[in-house]
Amino acid sequence: MKPRKIQLMGIVNLTDNSFFSASRRSGAAAVAAAWKLTEEGADVIDLGASSSRPGAEPVAEAEEWKRLAPVLQELAGSGLRLSLDTTSSEVIRRAFDLYGPLMVNDISAGATDPEMLPTAARLGLPYIAMHMRGTPATMAALTDYPEGIVQAIRQYFADFARKAEAAGLQEWILDPGYGFAKTLEQNWELLSRQHELKALGRPLLAGLSRKSMLYKPLGITPEDALPATMTANFIALQQGADWLRVHDIPAARQTVALYRLWEAGLTGASATGSNPDLH
Repeated sequence: MKPRKIQLMGIVNLTDNSFFSASRRSGAAAVAAAWKLTEEGADVIDLGASSSRPGAEPVAEAEEWKRLAPVLQELAGSGLRLSLDTTSSEVIRRAFDLYGPLMVNDISAGATDPEMLPTAARLGLPYIAMHMRGTPATMAALTDYPEGIVQAIRQYFADFARKAEAAGLQEWILDPGYGFAKTLEQNWELLSRQHELKALGRPLLAGLSRKSMLYKPLGITPEDALPATMTANFIALQQGADWLRVHDIPAARQTVALYRLWEAGLTGASATGSNPDLH
């Protein structure tokens, strides 16, 4: 059996308050970061101009576009695969007009902007839908799931699937939303049972890079959490992830390469003489 395709999404934050300070870029520095991540092996570059860190307030749409437009203009015609981390359909529409086809990475799964799903569908854009409750500013208090975290997420995406179908959205990816409206224990239960979400029939994206579920239990900072990220990403791959959204592409490539060796051993396939790479 041919192994599933695993793709890497490299993070470039066009903000001054993202939780991992080394990911913050603007203007020419953001363009350079996008090229560097691509050269290191990223399949897609995820540009975010409004921080979604816990407690963060959204920026105005005009400010978000002001941060994004120069970067998109500079990269236009480059052929880079881009994703926009935004909840605004207007930002997506303007970005499409400026750059052309790209992916939509919407942490609200269309809840923030009712025009988001129809816009993505009309433009024919791949869409990442993430599980979250409330907003980044309010989600910390919204972690009660009487039915259990995994069942809650399965129901959330079953409901989303109906909305996507009604909007005409064909191609979408499921992001469980690690760190968003979930306790530490819920995050780890979700990671250990992530494979159960494959029953929904959608590609899975795991966004674990340097998050608090990794660094807080260890008493370290996001800056020190690369080894923990590699460990968590390996587990996510074992649990069926098709995408890894990361700050550190070379480390993620190493994780995928080792996962491929583990996978070959698990299935009894020979990895001798092969390159256990991404695709």
